[in-house]
Amino acid sequence: MNSHVVIGFGPAGAATARLLAEQGHTVKVVTTTGRSPEPGIEHVALDAKDSGRLTEAVRGAAAIYSCAAPPYHRWAGEWPALASSLCAAAEESGAALVMLGNLYGYGPVDGPLTEDLPLAATGTKGRVRAAVWEQARNLHQQGRIRVVEVRASDFFGPGVADGGHLAARVMPPLLRGKPVSTLGDPDAPHSWTYLPDVARALVEVAGDERAWGRAWHVPTEPALSVREMVGLLAAEAGTGPVAVRGIPPLVLGLGGLFSPLLRELKEIRYQFDRPFTVDSSAYEAAFAVRATPLDQQVKATVDWWRERLTTTG
Repeated sequence: MNSHVVIGFGPAGAATARLLAEQGHTVKVVTTTGRSPEPGIEHVALDAKDSGRLTEAVRGAAAIYSCAAPPYHRWAGEWPALASSLCAAAEESGAALVMLGNLYGYGPVDGPLTEDLPLAATGTKGRVRAAVWEQARNLHQQGRIRVVEVRASDFFGPGVADGGHLAARVMPPLLRGKPVSTLGDPDAPHSWTYLPDVARALVEVAGDERAWGRAWHVPTEPALSVREMVGLLAAEAGTGPVAVRGIPPLVLGLGGLFSPLLRELKEIRYQFDRPFTVDSSAYEAAFAVRATPLDQQVKATVDWWRERLTTTG
């Protein structure tokens, strides 16, 4: 078994670290605050932007998984330093760098998103994410590092709480049979990437040199609107039909005066005001991981939220 280092312990980082530990690998997780040890996982406290300390932490690792991100409203200021540190650690250690990306870099697109589309975003967050990948890919092309980026749509499933669009704003009221509110058009088709599939894809490409040097989309089930997803979740929960209401733009704008997160969402409103669908066929043609069947995703999500709400009150 190999040694692996996971940067970040949010939903994706935690799922990836635990999957690697289940497979018998030696796993080290790097976060700014550290955590108590858990079976098969060592937690280390350090700032991943400190390239010297990060390089020392990843020494001997077969792969580094980049699953961390600065706070949403600080991307422009902090992503460049984090990305440079990750690349420097990968170059110095020789470990493969597996980057978890998103779809912001494409910008608004008519039709399904595929990996061969240009990174044409004009918004700040989209350009930041595009620049992070372009920097790493250039180093790969120079033969200085081995890198792959795995891109996911909005996370959904067990472990996805505060940051998910089908999570904390939706699941607690849904489980009580109450109306839920959503960003954008609740009837626009949207791709939802199941969190355990994200972890499985990251781990799979880390060990396959055919993946390196390019980006791949995580296997994702066909797009469904927020209203359709809420209907499936409510049926599984047995709460009966639940009303779905779009948040009016004026309300979102007013909220942005007080919330940095809501203010930043303005840039990606296009993802929810119109169809936003992901094509993951390239990944599926090359590798083994497939999207978990939707009924299993829905059941696991409802079960996880019920347990979470029961234990937290």
